[in-house]
Amino acid sequence: MKRDLYIDFAKGVATISIIFIHTAFWSGQFYMPTEARVFSLVFDVALFYALSGITSGNNIEKTLYRLLKLQITYMIFVTFLFFLDYFFKVFGLTFFSFEWLKDFYSTFGSKYVPTSISSVPQWDILGNWYLHEYSNCDTFPVVMGSFWYLKVYYILTVLGVLILRFFPKHIDWFIGICIALTLIFNIFPQYYPNGQVGYVAFYMAVFLIANRMRGKKISAKMIPVLYGLVGLALVWMFWNYGGEIFYKLNKQKFPPKIPYIIWTLFSLVTLFVFYNRLKIEKPNFFTNVGQNAIFFYFAQGMSSSLVYFLVVPMKDLMPWYLLVLIIYPVNILLAVVISKGLKKVDDLGWTVLAFLRAKTASKNP
Repeated sequence: MKRDLYIDFAKGVATISIIFIHTAFWSGQFYMPTEARVFSLVFDVALFYALSGITSGNNIEKTLYRLLKLQITYMIFVTFLFFLDYFFKVFGLTFFSFEWLKDFYSTFGSKYVPTSISSVPQWDILGNWYLHEYSNCDTFPVVMGSFWYLKVYYILTVLGVLILRFFPKHIDWFIGICIALTLIFNIFPQYYPNGQVGYVAFYMAVFLIANRMRGKKISAKMIPVLYGLVGLALVWMFWNYGGEIFYKLNKQKFPPKIPYIIWTLFSLVTLFVFYNRLKIEKPNFFTNVGQNAIFFYFAQGMSSSLVYFLVVPMKDLMPWYLLVLIIYPVNILLAVVISKGLKKVDDLGWTVLAFLRAKTASKNP
């Protein structure tokens, strides 16, 4: 079957958008106005869950094998990250002032406040990373700050494939249940559960709706209707919550609440409008990013941390819109370079695992 380059293209655009979001909401706090930072959320992480829904099938074995490979790749990456972070701290090569970073992290809560530097590797941290307990990484703080997506993706994919496999005729019922749960959690916030339940309820609806769209094309007559409904939803949001809700959208994202959900509708509608309509005939930069999205996602956490090194001395030298025109392309360039390096690290990790398997495998048939 011919590869659908539109899916790769959309993943690439979403990944580059994520880099902009992390440029805006991390180092961008020092120089970008709130309005510009909030607008970066137009094309956000919901697109990845929708694209996952479009490409997912009901083959449990294939899905679990894919997730296992992803978990091993993730473990190779965080092992590399752990030793790189330790190397920077022990040899005094961290790019950031430790006290300055503590002050910055106070805006994010104690979870990401840097720990004291130890001469002995803290192996429990690496073990927690393996188990998706995303404690701080002092040298590359954005990495762990963006990994919440990965845990939700694992949960969503497993539950999604089980629904597609065992309840193929009742997908609409599950969509309704997820939407109902999302509404209940928002209408009665005292019942909004801790952990990942709130995330999964909304993103599972996105995943399943996208799966229902697989192979379909939105008619031209429906396009203005859909965008009109998005517009009405935005008008209702500002009328009901007030104009100040615009400045709180990022806080409405964790976990996703109604204002943020409405804010994501434009990007989701746009994704479905161009699906099976926009034909990508040849590979390009965005399709390449999409085909290597996981390495770019890992890389952007490192690159978005490194750009602090540029932002701090430059933030008072020029207007914010000029600085972002420098920092954002630099962030993308760093992500491209780092992703290529991470891919080589991943290849090396798999080679080592294959070597160990060959050495430890039983000689008996």
